[in-house]
Amino acid sequence: MSTPFLSVRDLRVHFSTEDGMVKAVDGLSFDVEHGKTLGIVGESGSGKSVTNLSILGLHHPDHTEIEGEILLDGQDLLAASERELERLRGNKMAMIFQDALASLSPYHTIGKQIGETYRKHTGASKREARARSVEMLTKVGIPQPNLRVDDYPHQFSGGMRQRAMIAMALVCNPALLVADEPTTALDVTVQAQIMDLLKDLQQETGTSIIFITHDLGVIADIADDVLVMYGGRCVERGTKKEVLRAPQHPYTWGLLGSMPSLEGPVDVPLSPIPGSPPSLLNPPTGCRFHPRCSFTERVGGNRCSTEQPPLELTAGRGAACHLTPEQRVEFFADFAGARTH
Repeated sequence: MSTPFLSVRDLRVHFSTEDGMVKAVDGLSFDVEHGKTLGIVGESGSGKSVTNLSILGLHHPDHTEIEGEILLDGQDLLAASERELERLRGNKMAMIFQDALASLSPYHTIGKQIGETYRKHTGASKREARARSVEMLTKVGIPQPNLRVDDYPHQFSGGMRQRAMIAMALVCNPALLVADEPTTALDVTVQAQIMDLLKDLQQETGTSIIFITHDLGVIADIADDVLVMYGGRCVERGTKKEVLRAPQHPYTWGLLGSMPSLEGPVDVPLSPIPGSPPSLLNPPTGCRFHPRCSFTERVGGNRCSTEQPPLELTAGRGAACHLTPEQRVEFFADFAGARTH
């Protein structure tokens, strides 16, 4: 069995605040294989972005407690010094942020910002860095790259700014790319173009990708494997086909029920998940999803509110739920039937 390129084990990320300790990530484990895409999905506040900022070492050390293990190609990132992390960021691992306009400097041209990363990690001259910037803008589909390389971020459209962010992230051919909801603010046609671009670049370079989103439709398009997060924990894992076609956790059913279906009548109403995500200052005991779950009575007793369900995996597939495997199959069949009739 091959060693995963990225291995995260029992990751815990807690933030110290005036109101108390925020348990943003609480015991998370997953792997990312070479050249594969892991989709991490969940509502806002589920711990998705916090997890990936931890991988890149971008949390403020004075206010953050991080425990566990993050191995990138065998190197322990949590034990690495800040200087070593700076050497790795942008070079071996890179990140595409959600808001490109906020992430790009308004005072420097697109070409200078892309070239700065390249010069820092390769020692290239300004002329070489400019040529590399033009090359990357060409690769991500920016028209007239020789001219647009001297433009500022505000002169780019939203989709073009996101393409420029991708160019900046990939300028040094990183082995790991973290994409933090990079298509959220884009219209659907531009979103599809960005997804196709990432898939094409991955095929070309063999980069491993972690794609963070709250949209299962996006996951269906780009991911190989899926990790569903809720309340700072993983509630379900599996391949894209397994999670989307035969989900095992009521939270995943709820996410699917919140999306329009193309298989049933057009007038079937969406079924949003009741309630709100939990406060991570004082998370619920037991299963963190139990206050919003409609299946707690099917489990019986008070197990859901007092006992944390384990995430039992078989060949990388499983869900953290007290429902029996037979109940999960039965209840999901009822849910799917209601969606198509």
